[in-house]
Amino acid sequence: MSAYQNDIKAVAALKEKFGSSWSAINPESVARMRAQNRFKTGLEIAQYTADIMRKDMEEYDADSSVYTQSLGCWHGFIGQQKLISIKKHLKTTNKRYLYLSGWMVAALRSDFGPLPDQSMHEKTAVSDLIEELYTFLRQADSRELDLLFTALDAAREAGDQAKAAEIQNQIDNHETHIVPIIADIDAGFGNPEATYLLAKRMIEAGACCIQIENQVSDEKQCGHQDGKVTVPHADFLAKIAAVRYAFLELGIDNGVIVARTDSLGAGLTKQIAVTNEPGDLGDLYNSFLDCEEVSAADLGNGDVVINRGGKLLRPKRLPSNLFQFRAGTGEARCVLDCITSLQNGADLLWIETEKPHVGQIAAMVNEIRKTIPNAKLVYNNSPSFNWTLNFRQQVFDAMVAEGKDVSAYDRAKLMSVEYDETELAQVADEKIRTFQRDGSAQAGIFHHLITLPTYHTAALSTDNLAKGYFADQGMLAYVKGVQRQELRQGIACVKHQNMAGSDIGDNHKEYFAGEAALKASGKDNTMNQFH
Repeated sequence: MSAYQNDIKAVAALKEKFGSSWSAINPESVARMRAQNRFKTGLEIAQYTADIMRKDMEEYDADSSVYTQSLGCWHGFIGQQKLISIKKHLKTTNKRYLYLSGWMVAALRSDFGPLPDQSMHEKTAVSDLIEELYTFLRQADSRELDLLFTALDAAREAGDQAKAAEIQNQIDNHETHIVPIIADIDAGFGNPEATYLLAKRMIEAGACCIQIENQVSDEKQCGHQDGKVTVPHADFLAKIAAVRYAFLELGIDNGVIVARTDSLGAGLTKQIAVTNEPGDLGDLYNSFLDCEEVSAADLGNGDVVINRGGKLLRPKRLPSNLFQFRAGTGEARCVLDCITSLQNGADLLWIETEKPHVGQIAAMVNEIRKTIPNAKLVYNNSPSFNWTLNFRQQVFDAMVAEGKDVSAYDRAKLMSVEYDETELAQVADEKIRTFQRDGSAQAGIFHHLITLPTYHTAALSTDNLAKGYFADQGMLAYVKGVQRQELRQGIACVKHQNMAGSDIGDNHKEYFAGEAALKASGKDNTMNQFH
């Protein structure tokens, strides 16, 4: 017997127990409301989605073609519409997640207004967005089930038992819109205690996966900007431990931690690491510093020196009081960061790169896998990359290496529209199309995400509407460019009253007041114009 039928039976028993005072209660109505409210708390969501992620990770280990994907969403409605679209077009949410971008929280969700990605926004805006996303996804479940309940009633009223049975099966096997969120906690918003407190808020809101980076909290920069400063491994590992403790305290024992390294683009550190003996983790971190050998006589006032193997080394210190790493050490530092993080509680890795290049990523992952054979990446398919130019240049360079004639192309100007129909451009576009598949097969990428795509789509669609509406197109700009497309593409929110919950509310009114209910969905509702 299905959960739906079990609930009907259970509530019928309660109704009988409480007698005539419960005469207005319809057991099937209660069963419907329970089905529409499957997840009661954020922790239930966190546990449910953690189980999904762990299963997906195991499946990827067995077969790298079954990677996972997500798009960054900055509002609950955007996340909701994404999942509705996935279910409509692809019939299942399997292997599709949500990404919560700290960049978009800073740019779009701060009480201070738009801010750069430097951890200046209110940190609770992150957990608030997680809660908001899941509120909208739960409402998507409720709406979809409400449509099924309405269809079930219509089939019963028409006496179509076969149709009723088919719809009941859909209700009994309904796939929720609730999916894992990979949530960005930036560099932890302070010391490990601050990281732990925010991680708890995020998990309580429903997060099963928290991504944390190895930058200095008060110097944090966007991963695709200059001036990034990393912390010694011991500092970062304390924050990984803080996140793990938060998961364990709340009973999400299989919560997922993504350890992000920004070392590839970070040439600076704020601290010289503590080291107790040659070859320990602090010593390895310090070994990448840009140093010069000095004698005691060479030392100036306030100089900092390192004793390594009996030699005095003076690290290069900038006027900002930051210390500089040697040029060309970024990849080696990334590999050490990743190995260390996986050995100390992280589950997945994130290597922030300066370009989308499968070979570069694979080279680092192969080094990591010499120590951690099942190391896996979450990879940022970032809008900060010029994908068109990057891949056209990669194809150009490959053609040069193969001895092919490239005289028809100017490498520096390959973004130009004049190259759009060329063979080079077509090869590059195919490489972009297969980048996620290739990266997962060759470079250990378990999860592909685009950090802030819906920031750009909102701007693009608004520009397209404004361009015509405020010029000579007037309402035709909206009708032709938006509403007509919604109707023809079957976009759910064309019936915006339904999407906002009007029909759900009508059904509730009928549950509560019976025939006396004043419903909004009658013949004069203009939503009836949309078929």
